[in-house]
Amino acid sequence: MTGRRLGALAALVLLAGSLASCGGTSQAQGTPTANAVPLVPGSQIVQQFRRCDRGANAFCSIDLVVTNRRYVSSDVLARDESHLLRKQGWSLADGDTGLQSGANSPGHKLRLTYATASGDLQQIVLGTINRPWPIIYALSTSMFDRAAAMSMRLEVGAS
Repeated sequence: MTGRRLGALAALVLLAGSLASCGGTSQAQGTPTANAVPLVPGSQIVQQFRRCDRGANAFCSIDLVVTNRRYVSSDVLARDESHLLRKQGWSLADGDTGLQSGANSPGHKLRLTYATASGDLQQIVLGTINRPWPIIYALSTSMFDRAAAMSMRLEVGAS
């Protein structure tokens, strides 16, 4: 009886450990959280989707859709986001495509890729990038609502 309980407890601990590690990533690498991204005042996250790749180079990322009703243009919102990131000590970098921008957190612990809603939707249609359906839907909805919106992907950085 006690052996069965210990076996169940050990299985539970192993399961919890594997879920917490997000596909085998170490605790040092961790899983990024949305609150690690500095956002322009008035911005709100309207959709987020966490996904993990459990392949040879396992990692987890969070896709976000951010809107801000104070802005009339997604381009201006993305530009102001770049200024804020730089002011917060993030180093600006190129995105994965020509329509995206990128930034690395201080110490390069996190990597952020972001673009306007229309920019990411265009790249999705062309097959250049992939996004989860909830993110695609939120980006499309923001376009139809004529809301200033950005798509963001936050990943663990290179260090």
